[in-house]
Amino acid sequence: MESRLTRLEAVQTMLLEIGQKSSSCTDISEFLQAVHAALGRIMYAANFFVALSDRDGPVNQVRFVYFVDEVDDPPSRDDLFELVEGESPTATVIASRERMVMTAAEHQSRREANAGFGIGTIAEHWMGCPLLDQNHQALGAIVIQSYDKQHTFNEEDQALFALIANHVSSALQHLQSMDRLERAVQERTAQLSHEVAERRRAENIQRALYELANLSATATGGSRLNMRLHQIISELVPAKNFLMALYHPDTKEISIPYFVDEKDEHAPVKRFDFGLGMSSYVLQRKQAMLLDRAGYAALVDSGEMEHPLGNVDIASWMGAPMLLGDVAYGVIIVQSYDDSVVYTQADLDILAFMASHVAVAIARMQADREIRRAKETLEEQNAALENALTSLKDAQGELVRQEKLASLGRLVAGVAHEINTPLGICVTATSHLVEELKLTREDLAAGTLDEDGLNQFFEIIDQSLRIMTTNTQRAAALVRSFKQVAVDQSSDDIRSFNLRKYLDEVLLSLQPKLKGKPIAVEIACDEHINMASFPGAVSQIVTNMVVNSLVHGFEEGQAGKIKISGKVDGDFVDFEYSDDGAGMDTSTLAQLFDPFFTTKRGSGGSGLGAHILYNLVTGALGGTIKVASAPGMGLHYKLRFPKVKRK
Repeated sequence: MESRLTRLEAVQTMLLEIGQKSSSCTDISEFLQAVHAALGRIMYAANFFVALSDRDGPVNQVRFVYFVDEVDDPPSRDDLFELVEGESPTATVIASRERMVMTAAEHQSRREANAGFGIGTIAEHWMGCPLLDQNHQALGAIVIQSYDKQHTFNEEDQALFALIANHVSSALQHLQSMDRLERAVQERTAQLSHEVAERRRAENIQRALYELANLSATATGGSRLNMRLHQIISELVPAKNFLMALYHPDTKEISIPYFVDEKDEHAPVKRFDFGLGMSSYVLQRKQAMLLDRAGYAALVDSGEMEHPLGNVDIASWMGAPMLLGDVAYGVIIVQSYDDSVVYTQADLDILAFMASHVAVAIARMQADREIRRAKETLEEQNAALENALTSLKDAQGELVRQEKLASLGRLVAGVAHEINTPLGICVTATSHLVEELKLTREDLAAGTLDEDGLNQFFEIIDQSLRIMTTNTQRAAALVRSFKQVAVDQSSDDIRSFNLRKYLDEVLLSLQPKLKGKPIAVEIACDEHINMASFPGAVSQIVTNMVVNSLVHGFEEGQAGKIKISGKVDGDFVDFEYSDDGAGMDTSTLAQLFDPFFTTKRGSGGSGLGAHILYNLVTGALGGTIKVASAPGMGLHYKLRFPKVKRK
């Protein structure tokens, strides 16, 4: 009796230990080792193992998470084993979810009846209990066995083992939940680490683009720009061996302004014909390329790439063309001679991305140089445009500003031509009047001037003065409208103006462009819309709309109509512009406000008119703009902006 009480106390102590261990342990193997040690204090437990179902894997697969055996070697804890019901005692316990006890004779009988029943050594006594969750689903099995005939398990041992199995099941559910939570935390941590790495990479690329943009704005090219570009790219991808090649379309040649290589101190050639080397190969295809040693060698051996230049013993190679639209400016090449430095597609994507932005920087610097040359030429040819050229000098790095000033220059020529007509008529009338005055004086001196002659002379004077008055007023109106529009376009000051009257002045200044074209312009604008805003922005917007209609909407000689309307809605002005020209399809309409997009690239279109229009409406006027169009249905703008613009 005393021995039974002692054993029950030991069982109670073991159950307490199982509960404590399940709370303190984080590793299942450590917990099961503690269970095994405690179990050995109440019954024979020299051979003990636990098989758990793989919840994340296929059905009927288990892992032996704990295995101690005197005879058989333990399986790997990480290996999965497929257990089929009826083919092993462990599988039978898990599938039936019931306790199973076998003697050696019973096990041998089953193995003879079912070849391969169990894969381990047959024990003298084998006992297994299912591990069940709260829904009575099998978590796995807990097994104890004896190879010694002196150590077998009686009914009390079997009952105690079943009790212990229940407590182990509860503890394992807790541990598996903790394990799943830890795995989830680890997966989330890995995901966050990846996100942080991607964000850091994006920040590095953004910083590199900022430095590149700053370089293109402050540098004029040369070794300083190329060296810093090399440093910027080296911070993103390994680039010990770096080459920058520029394409010269006028001579069909490629030059190497910058070359750094571990094996060659200088570039093999500084300038060569387009078609030779890998630089030409990349530019011909206009796409980035990534090659390993075998791919590079195969390209050279096949002759597909003509006359390789430089060292061909490379481990990894990548090149990206510097493209802006269809215009190729050159190519950037990075290569490695070290087998441990092999470029990936991600590296190629970064290089291609940077190459495209280098092309933008080169285009910007070339545009800057062109603007400087145009400024110098204009200064030499026309001193009267000195003020405009001074303004251009302050903003020569901005193509949008250059486009606005070029538009103003065209306006000057048109208005000057238009003024010549009334002034010419006035000169002719004056000359005629002088001649008539001379003849009249001669008749008066000769005494032949009669009343009819004097009346005729007065009629000539009256007619000439009317002609001169009409034409000088017309010239004055042109000068006045041009002066106001020109001042507004070059000024960034807010002033008060009447929208309807200002529209009349703008359209008057546009008469040289509309003259001779069968295009009717209708204005339906409230005459009482008084604004305090940027009139120059309004002038530029209307000018760009009209010019775009003339260039893109109507063919030469095609009749058409332009309608402009404006009305007040509270503190806002609803302004609409429409033409009945060719219109545009959906894809073209989607790119209308993109900078440098134009359907007249070869016919004088710069692709900045609509872009400037959009920026002026949303920026200077602080409003919104919508546009609708369809092929053959013309173009319709809807603008909305405040009457009073707050600084």
